[in-house]
Amino acid sequence: MALTIAKPTSAVFAAGVAALFGAFFGIFVGTATGSTLLGLVGGAAVIFALSWAAATFLRGQEKAARWGFIVLFTAGGFLFSGVPGLVLGLIFGTFFGWLTFYVASGRYRTGLPPYSTPRQVLWHFAFRTIAGLILVFLITPILVVMPLSFNAEDFFTFTPEMLSFDPEGYSLKHYRDFFTNSDWQGALWNSVRIAPVATILAVGFGTLAAIGLSQPHVPFRQAIMAILISPMIVPLIISAAGMYFFYSRIGLQGTYLGVVLAHAALGIPFVIITVTATLVGFDNSLTRAAANMGADPVTTFFRVQMPLILPGVISGGLFAFITSFDEVVVVLFVGSAGQKTLPWQMFIGLREQISPTILAVATILVIISIGLLTTVELLRRRSERLRGMSPS
Repeated sequence: MALTIAKPTSAVFAAGVAALFGAFFGIFVGTATGSTLLGLVGGAAVIFALSWAAATFLRGQEKAARWGFIVLFTAGGFLFSGVPGLVLGLIFGTFFGWLTFYVASGRYRTGLPPYSTPRQVLWHFAFRTIAGLILVFLITPILVVMPLSFNAEDFFTFTPEMLSFDPEGYSLKHYRDFFTNSDWQGALWNSVRIAPVATILAVGFGTLAAIGLSQPHVPFRQAIMAILISPMIVPLIISAAGMYFFYSRIGLQGTYLGVVLAHAALGIPFVIITVTATLVGFDNSLTRAAANMGADPVTTFFRVQMPLILPGVISGGLFAFITSFDEVVVVLFVGSAGQKTLPWQMFIGLREQISPTILAVATILVIISIGLLTTVELLRRRSERLRGMSPS
């Protein structure tokens, strides 16, 4: 339901807003063609003129005008850069056609309170624009790596065949190399052996620590908590060096057990934090009621407390698993050639032989991470529903 009735704005205002985005995208287009300043000025000028004309003469024909934007941009992109330009033109045409009439029709104010001042409206959209730009900045490396992993050549760059969307420029050869190469498969097997065991240890110790530290009668709770989560705060290279000297003295350096314990120590802080956050909304009267009914502490924990904090425990375990599966610094110090994990093999590949197989592995790890983080979010929402909170 709209909070404010949409009132049309001036064509100059709508064109000016669109021109700002045109200047931003023009920077990238100009940089790609060798003239950043020309791209900035040209992008702003072209978008301003098109948006002003559409908002002035075609305000009552929004659908036709937006199709006109799409046709114009796709045709221009195809003439300048072929198929890649056509795809970018389709995206830009769709975006600027929508943006022009979104602002010109005043629909941008329908979701805001009617008493919002122009400054508040500006900050509302500026904040979301800045957040979107930060998101684009963070995910751009991922968006670049994933298509490069399908490169038919042994290059880390987009070949002319890839840019022209020629099927001959794409191949699964690097994925086949990953699944058939003994070095990569050995590293994958080591990661699969180490990460689950380290996760189980981290979940067990972290959950017990979080439950114990949630009790108000425990002395020095803050100091103990600071020590337990210190692996998250201390630079990883310092923790790795300390583990190396300590494990060397007790004979754990270069062993599977040493790597597992080191990864468990890195994962415990994540479990403690997530379980502690879940325990904040836990009703302790439930455990007292179970005790009054004759349940012993172990039964109370597994029958009453554990089902309610389980989403937090699983979330912490997933974070611990990701930490172990992606970690490379500590395993370089405390491991040996026999414990070469997948990130270690990727590091060796970057240092000794540049192969796009690394990009294929990175793409697989990104997909695994996305799946795990999606699971974490779903568990977070379930935990909040169990505690009677709104998922938002």
